[in-house]
Amino acid sequence: MTLPRVGFIGLGVMGKPMAKNLIKAGYPLTVWRHINPTPVNELVSSGAREASSLKQLAEMSDIVITMLPDSAEVEEVILGANGVLKGAKRGLIIIDMSSISPLSAQRIAAEAEKAGVEMLDAPVSGGEPAAIQGTLTTMVGGKEETFNKCLDVLKVMGKTITRVGNTGTGQVAKLSNQIIVALNIAAVSEAFVLGSKAGVDPKVLYNAIRTGLAGSNVLDAKISKIAERNFKPGFRIKLHHKDLKNALEAARDLSVPLPLTSLVQQVLAALINDGKGDDDHSAIVNFSEHLAGVEVRS
Repeated sequence: MTLPRVGFIGLGVMGKPMAKNLIKAGYPLTVWRHINPTPVNELVSSGAREASSLKQLAEMSDIVITMLPDSAEVEEVILGANGVLKGAKRGLIIIDMSSISPLSAQRIAAEAEKAGVEMLDAPVSGGEPAAIQGTLTTMVGGKEETFNKCLDVLKVMGKTITRVGNTGTGQVAKLSNQIIVALNIAAVSEAFVLGSKAGVDPKVLYNAIRTGLAGSNVLDAKISKIAERNFKPGFRIKLHHKDLKNALEAARDLSVPLPLTSLVQQVLAALINDGKGDDDHSAIVNFSEHLAGVEVRS
């Protein structure tokens, strides 16, 4: 069976290992040199081809995957004057795996459809470790027929893949995920700051509560980073702030109040103002630590 040709745009912390997994699985991969040439050179040395432009990347691909920071960047590379649609043939499929606004996803898909191009919004969760291991959780919006065509490609990068509904619903699911993660990290932060102020070792506190109702994947994944003061980014604070912004904008359009989400977004904004925007979102703990005058440290 001949595998479809895949173009990949956005070779950052998440995108580069996702693209590597496609190469390992045998997919003919084309990448585009944008801001940082280093990941492009690395992937080319692993067997990828390099396109000189987005137009050429589209011409060389059956499926184009984007993994970019936010709505504006995705709209620019797909809809821009020199974007993907300029080189797209009818039947091309775009899979946007970025975390963007649901309305933006719907707008891009509508423009793509005019050019005979199909689109899925397929944001992911799991961070850099899952991107490397190919075990991402993928939430997909779009037509079922298009989803079925792309399922094998998505399975290379993810373990749990769910079609949520029509265009934009993948982004709604991702925003829901990001609300829960952000509020969970904030709750873990406050609880462990309380424990540290009382003199309880954070690893002992973790073992005491992790198998009870307070246990969670977030607690398991983040407490070691917090206790070891390792805030190397797996998912940056500034990107989580962006996701909550998109969640609040979607909530406003749907007349849904999100008071706790709004509060945590302000915490993230304060941390960004304090120069911590590129830290891992486990550094949310720094906000509570500063207020209490204590560090959560083993």
